[in-house]
Amino acid sequence: MPTVKTNGIQLHYEVRGTGKSEQDIPVLLIMGITAPGSVWNVHVADWQHHFKCIIGDNRGVGFSDKPAGPYTSEQMADDYAGLLDAIAVDKVKVVGCSMGSTIAQQLAIRHPEKVHSLVLMCPWARCDNYAKGLFQHIMNAKARFRPEEFSLYIQLLIFSKSSWDNPEKHQDLEKGRNQDAFGAFPQPLHGLEGQAAACIQHNALEGLKSVKVPTLVIGGKEDIFTPVWMAEEVAGSIPGAELYLYEKLGHAFHFEATEDFNLRVRNWLLEH
Repeated sequence: MPTVKTNGIQLHYEVRGTGKSEQDIPVLLIMGITAPGSVWNVHVADWQHHFKCIIGDNRGVGFSDKPAGPYTSEQMADDYAGLLDAIAVDKVKVVGCSMGSTIAQQLAIRHPEKVHSLVLMCPWARCDNYAKGLFQHIMNAKARFRPEEFSLYIQLLIFSKSSWDNPEKHQDLEKGRNQDAFGAFPQPLHGLEGQAAACIQHNALEGLKSVKVPTLVIGGKEDIFTPVWMAEEVAGSIPGAELYLYEKLGHAFHFEATEDFNLRVRNWLLEH
């Protein structure tokens, strides 16, 4: 993957797909806490046939720099604004997942001229005390658990009962934990701590009122990590935002209903 210098760090990114014409607006994909940009692969496999997709590794993970934290969602949004400037992209459609949605929110608030439309997956505009405690526990678990144990904890947070009860998906979850046990590039603790600080401190409730671009807020009704009230609050704060919630799915609804999600978001982005 290429790299650019932006906002004091080296940010790694990848471009896949070309769009239908040179006039098409690219799609910027921003992933969540602990996750490198490669986690988008199951979605980009579809979307790259319709859009130019720009996929970054957030600061603190993957092949991007991992400076000591704390980080902020504003700072991470500025990372991506710098990336867009460096690769001469004026405007993007932004899809942000979980922590990536907080970065996307700040990109739209701080750099509105760069954002054409927004898809905010399992988002929050602010953390309550429960959410702050949850992010603190994620840091504690990262510090104390073996990689496969930490992976299990994250899986328990993001996958719904329907996935755990499905034999094939349950086997996939076990396979993922086994892969994480021997991962070649694990996220360092200080990288996760920096990202978690950004998640805890994110508060865009007032700023979201200024967002004027078409916005889709999408989540799962059984999400225990970022509960439904968070998605509803984000959607209610952005003028004209649409809200769609999957029945019986959790934080990882985009992996639990990948085919429907890919098509739903693809069609929305084509229209917006």
